[in-house]
Amino acid sequence: MFERILIPTDGSTTANEAAATGIDLAVEQGATVHLLYVVQPIHNDEGGIQDALEAMRATGERTVAEVADRAEAKGATAITDVTSGTPHEEILAYSESHDIDLIVLGTHGRTGLGRYLLGSVTEKVVRLSEVPVLTIRSAPADSD
Repeated sequence: MFERILIPTDGSTTANEAAATGIDLAVEQGATVHLLYVVQPIHNDEGGIQDALEAMRATGERTVAEVADRAEAKGATAITDVTSGTPHEEILAYSESHDIDLIVLGTHGRTGLGRYLLGSVTEKVVRLSEVPVLTIRSAPADSD
Protein backbone atom coordinates (compact mmCIF):
# COMPACT_ATOMS: atom_id res chain seq x y z
CA MET A 1 0.00 0.00 0.00
CA PHE A 2 2.80 2.45 0.89
CA GLU A 3 6.10 2.44 -0.99
CA ARG A 4 7.61 5.75 0.16
CA ILE A 5 6.99 7.11 3.67
CA LEU A 6 8.19 10.60 4.59
CA ILE A 7 9.13 11.18 8.21
CA PRO A 8 10.08 14.81 8.87
CA THR A 9 12.07 15.13 12.08
CA ASP A 10 13.50 17.84 14.27
CA GLY A 11 15.07 15.47 16.80
CA SER A 12 12.47 16.16 19.49
CA THR A 13 10.86 13.45 21.60
CA THR A 14 7.63 13.97 19.68
CA ALA A 15 9.38 13.55 16.32
CA ASN A 16 11.19 10.45 17.59
CA GLU A 17 7.89 8.86 18.66
CA ALA A 18 6.47 9.54 15.21
CA ALA A 19 9.64 8.19 13.57
CA ALA A 20 9.36 4.93 15.52
CA THR A 21 5.80 4.45 14.29
CA GLY A 22 6.72 5.43 10.73
CA ILE A 23 9.67 3.04 10.69
CA ASP A 24 7.54 0.15 11.99
CA LEU A 25 4.95 0.88 9.31
CA ALA A 26 7.65 1.04 6.62
CA VAL A 27 9.05 -2.33 7.70
CA GLU A 28 5.57 -3.86 7.67
CA GLN A 29 4.81 -2.41 4.23
CA GLY A 30 8.26 -2.94 2.71
CA ALA A 31 8.42 0.84 2.13
CA THR A 32 11.41 3.14 1.83
CA VAL A 33 11.72 5.68 4.64
CA HIS A 34 12.50 9.26 3.64
CA LEU A 35 13.84 11.31 6.55
CA LEU A 36 13.75 15.09 6.26
CA TYR A 37 15.12 17.81 8.51
CA VAL A 38 14.25 21.41 7.69
CA VAL A 39 16.54 24.24 8.79
CA GLN A 40 14.44 27.35 9.22
CA PRO A 41 16.28 30.44 7.91
CA ILE A 42 17.38 33.07 10.39
CA HIS A 43 17.06 36.75 9.62
CA ASN A 44 19.28 38.96 11.70
CA ASP A 45 21.29 42.11 11.12
CA GLU A 46 24.02 40.86 13.43
CA GLY A 47 26.96 38.85 12.11
CA GLY A 48 27.46 35.12 12.47
CA ILE A 49 24.33 34.01 10.63
CA GLN A 50 26.24 31.73 8.28
CA ASP A 51 27.92 29.96 11.23
CA ALA A 52 24.55 29.46 12.92
CA LEU A 53 23.01 28.03 9.73
CA GLU A 54 25.95 25.65 9.27
CA ALA A 55 25.57 24.48 12.88
CA MET A 56 21.84 23.88 12.37
CA ARG A 57 22.55 22.00 9.14
CA ALA A 58 25.10 19.81 10.97
CA THR A 59 22.49 19.12 13.67
CA GLY A 60 20.04 18.16 10.94
CA GLU A 61 22.54 15.80 9.31
CA ARG A 62 23.19 14.08 12.66
CA THR A 63 19.47 13.88 13.42
CA VAL A 64 18.45 12.21 10.15
CA ALA A 65 21.48 9.90 10.30
CA GLU A 66 20.47 8.68 13.77
CA VAL A 67 16.91 7.95 12.64
CA ALA A 68 18.21 6.31 9.45
CA ASP A 69 20.39 4.02 11.59
CA ARG A 70 17.30 2.99 13.59
CA ALA A 71 15.34 2.35 10.39
CA GLU A 72 18.12 0.31 8.81
CA ALA A 73 18.58 -1.71 12.02
CA LYS A 74 14.95 -2.80 11.61
CA GLY A 75 15.48 -3.67 7.96
CA ALA A 76 14.09 -0.57 6.23
CA THR A 77 15.85 1.34 3.49
CA ALA A 78 16.34 4.98 4.53
CA ILE A 79 17.01 8.09 2.47
CA THR A 80 18.01 11.29 4.27
CA ASP A 81 17.84 14.93 3.32
CA VAL A 82 18.42 18.26 5.03
CA THR A 83 16.96 21.35 3.45
CA SER A 84 16.20 24.90 4.49
CA GLY A 85 13.07 26.97 4.30
CA THR A 86 9.64 27.17 5.89
CA PRO A 87 9.09 23.72 7.43
CA HIS A 88 5.57 22.92 6.20
CA GLU A 89 6.36 24.21 2.72
CA GLU A 90 9.55 22.14 2.49
CA ILE A 91 7.77 19.01 3.74
CA LEU A 92 5.01 19.42 1.16
CA ALA A 93 7.49 20.16 -1.65
CA TYR A 94 9.59 17.11 -0.73
CA SER A 95 6.48 14.95 -0.64
CA GLU A 96 5.48 16.04 -4.11
CA SER A 97 8.93 15.85 -5.69
CA HIS A 98 9.65 12.36 -4.28
CA ASP A 99 6.19 10.87 -4.96
CA ILE A 100 5.61 10.16 -1.26
CA ASP A 101 2.66 7.91 -0.36
CA LEU A 102 2.36 8.80 3.35
CA ILE A 103 3.72 11.47 5.69
CA VAL A 104 4.18 10.56 9.37
CA LEU A 105 4.46 13.51 11.76
CA GLY A 106 4.43 14.03 15.49
CA THR A 107 2.10 16.48 17.16
CA HIS A 108 2.28 18.07 20.57
CA GLY A 109 -1.50 18.11 20.89
CA ARG A 110 -1.61 21.82 21.73
CA THR A 111 -5.01 23.47 21.58
CA GLY A 112 -6.41 26.95 21.84
CA LEU A 113 -4.11 29.93 22.28
CA GLY A 114 -0.92 27.84 22.44
CA ARG A 115 -1.55 26.38 19.00
CA TYR A 116 -2.63 29.75 17.61
CA LEU A 117 0.46 31.57 18.86
CA LEU A 118 2.98 28.89 17.96
CA GLY A 119 1.39 27.74 14.74
CA SER A 120 1.62 24.11 13.87
CA VAL A 121 3.74 22.61 11.14
CA THR A 122 1.77 19.39 11.50
CA GLU A 123 -1.56 21.17 11.22
CA LYS A 124 -0.46 22.98 8.05
CA VAL A 125 0.82 19.76 6.50
CA VAL A 126 -2.43 17.96 7.35
CA ARG A 127 -4.51 20.74 5.78
CA LEU A 128 -2.41 21.17 2.63
CA SER A 129 -1.04 17.70 1.84
CA GLU A 130 -2.33 15.83 -1.17
CA VAL A 131 -1.24 12.51 0.36
CA PRO A 132 -2.39 10.92 3.64
CA VAL A 133 -0.79 12.23 6.83
CA LEU A 134 -0.52 10.05 9.93
CA THR A 135 -0.13 12.11 13.09
CA ILE A 136 1.31 10.65 16.26
CA ARG A 137 0.44 12.54 19.41
CA SER A 138 3.27 12.80 21.92
CA ALA A 139 3.01 11.30 25.37
CA PRO A 140 1.51 13.71 27.96
CA ALA A 141 4.79 13.89 29.92
CA ASP A 142 6.61 15.30 26.86
CA SER A 143 8.08 18.72 27.53
CA ASP A 144 9.28 19.54 23.98
